[in-house]
Amino acid sequence: MLIRKKPARPHALGEPMLHEDHPLPVTRRQLLSAGLISAPAVVMAPAWLGALLRSGTANAANPTLSPDIAALLSQGQCNVPTQATGVPFICFDLAGGANLVGSEVLVGVQGGQSNFLSTAGFGKLGVPGNQVPGANSAFVDSSLGLLWHSDGAIKRGIMTKATTAATAAGTNGAVFCAMSQNDTQNNPHNPMYGIAKAGAQGLLLTLTGTQSSVSGGNSQAPMALIDPALQPTTISQPSDATALVDTGGATADPVAVAVLESQTRISGGSTPYVAGDTSTITGALTAPSGSTPGVSIYTDPTTDTQLKNQVRCAYVKSANTAAVFGNPAALDPTQDPLIIGGTSPIFTASDFQDGDIRKTATVMKLVLDGYAGAGTISLGGYDYHDSTRATGEMRNFKAGQMIGAVLEYAQRKQTPVMIYVFSDGSLSSTGMPDNSVDGRGKYGWQGDNSSVSSTFFLAYSPKGRPTLRNGTAGQQIGYFTADGSVVGTSSPVANSVNSLVQAVILNYMGLMGTDAQFPTLMQSLGISQGLGSAASLASLTAFNAIV
Repeated sequence: MLIRKKPARPHALGEPMLHEDHPLPVTRRQLLSAGLISAPAVVMAPAWLGALLRSGTANAANPTLSPDIAALLSQGQCNVPTQATGVPFICFDLAGGANLVGSEVLVGVQGGQSNFLSTAGFGKLGVPGNQVPGANSAFVDSSLGLLWHSDGAIKRGIMTKATTAATAAGTNGAVFCAMSQNDTQNNPHNPMYGIAKAGAQGLLLTLTGTQSSVSGGNSQAPMALIDPALQPTTISQPSDATALVDTGGATADPVAVAVLESQTRISGGSTPYVAGDTSTITGALTAPSGSTPGVSIYTDPTTDTQLKNQVRCAYVKSANTAAVFGNPAALDPTQDPLIIGGTSPIFTASDFQDGDIRKTATVMKLVLDGYAGAGTISLGGYDYHDSTRATGEMRNFKAGQMIGAVLEYAQRKQTPVMIYVFSDGSLSSTGMPDNSVDGRGKYGWQGDNSSVSSTFFLAYSPKGRPTLRNGTAGQQIGYFTADGSVVGTSSPVANSVNSLVQAVILNYMGLMGTDAQFPTLMQSLGISQGLGSAASLASLTAFNAIV
């Protein structure tokens, strides 16, 4: 009996990806990877913060807080930030195992990106012989600082949005040659908690994300970095961002601030907090009710006052939000002429029909405007090994557009940003060209292959292109074999995703000029850092400070 196999065909943007060699998607992660669902945006913050911020009415009159409540904002009390800190950070989590190198960011053997792979090595990474860099320099593009294949779909997507010449001129990047597991959220790729510990802090929130998961994204965060005080709050559209400071009431309402201040005093008083001194927390948290003694949550007075002060601080932060944030539209990307509706917008009104664009615009505005310290944007449908090339090209191109939008918005706002791009595993080629219009004559993708996976980051500075610490060789951390596989011993991060996350945190601190404090930070978190000596740390840090 003759059994005919259906010929390969490209899948359109948004069309689900189902493979015979994969189980039917059941979990939310599997559904996202297959492109059957999109990822709603999430804001990482204490759960009570989301609820209480919604209770405050934004106030255009900018009433000041009463002195006793204002005193509780300071460091050592409620630690309410008065300005954003750190370099804004956004990571893109491409669910499913995308191709990020070879056909995209160039990787080489030992010595750096320009020590090119063999023709066979590039072929494994999807590049046909007539498009191999090296023999023909026309296929090498350095417009973003980091070397890229000139026809890389992500790069082409970036350049459609990063249209201002100063955007590319102020951008540079580095690539990590690092293996990770295929098609699984168990890769602890997400560095968000570590980025927060390294100094990223927004005025309203610490972290933003695009899934209601512990990490805020598709891939997990390293267990040792997770801070249970940061809980996800869902954001799936611009109106969710404005709701952080608005309940639909009047925009000028000093009474709202006064009411919230009264709630603070009733709840826990306004005496400055002293650890272990139970007399500094008063009000409903400690007051007796009839014959019932005052509340004692823990017998240890230090732990008891800490928790009670945390509850009181929720009211303090809510009052401060109502007093400081006078216009909810300031958080709305649809009201920002740099993003939509201006003379040269990044997105059009019709673009906003796309959920990926809505959440990208919302998260990038929160982070780059300083309302959040860092964010994850998860994009689904990157398990695209359907034997064509067209499917992967279209999806990588779209990811590039989202990355380019962030870079362009950073340039327009004149603020630095670090963008980290990763995926769960990767894939290898069929060795057969897809000559369709969207396939562009490149090799199709046939199956998962963790040995070719890598990640990369881009950094933008309004002061000009970030400068390299270790020369161009330092832009590639680790290296490949000539035939296109990661060398597992080429760097401390090459075969350890946990160490890879540490290297991302180290490079984030490098951009802030605080990388010398990296060992101390890891020690304070109870983590045995796996990146090695001071000399090793220096070799793993790509750029000089940009702030």
